[in-house]
Amino acid sequence: MADILVVQSKIRDMIKAEGCSTSSGAIEALSDEVSRLVKRAIERTKGNGRKTVKGNDI
Repeated sequence: MADILVVQSKIRDMIKAEGCSTSSGAIEALSDEVSRLVKRAIERTKGNGRKTVKGNDI
């Protein structure tokens, strides 16, 4: 299992505020999606000849 990249308690609170429950699988899936987004942003940054990831890379 990879590191969890999201603050679980904040995600659970957000979901609970909408009247839903959160499974551990949902947290892992969200973390995996964040990882994909970051990796894609890094590729875009490098493709543009930069080393700083900016908001528009995401």
